[in-house]
Amino acid sequence: MTEWITQALAAARRGDALAMVSIVGVQGSTPREPGARMLVWPDRFTGTIGGGSLERQGLDQARRLLAQAARRHALQDYPLGPLLGQCCGGHVRLLVERIDDESLPWLEAAAGRTAPFALAARFEDGALRRAVEAVGAPSDGPRTPLAEVRSMSETIRPAVPRLAIFGAGHVGQAVARAFAPLPFHLDWLASREDLRPEAGGTRAEILSEDELEDAALTAPAGTLFAIFTHSHDLDYRLTRAILGRGDFAYLGLIGSATKRVRFERRLRADGFGDADLARLACPLGAPQLKSKAPAVIAVALAAQLLQIVQDDGLAQDDGG
Repeated sequence: MTEWITQALAAARRGDALAMVSIVGVQGSTPREPGARMLVWPDRFTGTIGGGSLERQGLDQARRLLAQAARRHALQDYPLGPLLGQCCGGHVRLLVERIDDESLPWLEAAAGRTAPFALAARFEDGALRRAVEAVGAPSDGPRTPLAEVRSMSETIRPAVPRLAIFGAGHVGQAVARAFAPLPFHLDWLASREDLRPEAGGTRAEILSEDELEDAALTAPAGTLFAIFTHSHDLDYRLTRAILGRGDFAYLGLIGSATKRVRFERRLRADGFGDADLARLACPLGAPQLKSKAPAVIAVALAAQLLQIVQDDGLAQDDGG
């Protein structure tokens, strides 16, 4: 996610020095993917590169770098075997770099982007140069020997997938809690008849049923939708409205197979065909997780949407 850009930029503007530890290449089985990173200060850090001994090595290297004013970066390969006490068996390439006021040009350029871009690292005459470039910038692969690495690039997608959930009962609250830390922009909408529309400090926006239908019709193209209101009639109105617009990335409806059959019958009468109905996920969520417990439904929905986001290339970061 791109919160790290905001955090690093704010620190650099304050005049703080910190270090950034990024996974820039992997081979085999590893705890995290390229693009995972930490921001490290002398007394704290944010983010994770997978925990364990690898993360401790990254933290130690970052703090050593901060203590050496003349040195601005280090590139290191780590085998995840007995040496680190980790049995993954793969290799991870870490880039540790100093972030300070000299980093402001590329941090400000990155923070100003609203479309996907490439964050490039160029190694020239022993120095690291960062640049914000078009997606597709050339990059040395993880199998390139360290001494021969001249460039690396990762794609950053500033926009996260948008998820609109309808309903604030037990399931709605569980879903709001489950998605709070996940890489989604969450719109939590509910009718005035839903109960306790708050979860973990996040509050639902309370609208009339007509306003909820308008929200379903006017949400941005590519939105992911999930419906679990107190009313089957409202569920149907929302389902019909979203199916009718057609430009959604996902439409999930809570319910049983019997509910699906009844909704399909009504939708066909309203002019929807097989192709439309095939896009409706009801019951919603990963089918392997069969439970009526709200927390499990929330986990099942999160698993399903994370898979969809990954398969459709909607994920925010996919470092290369």
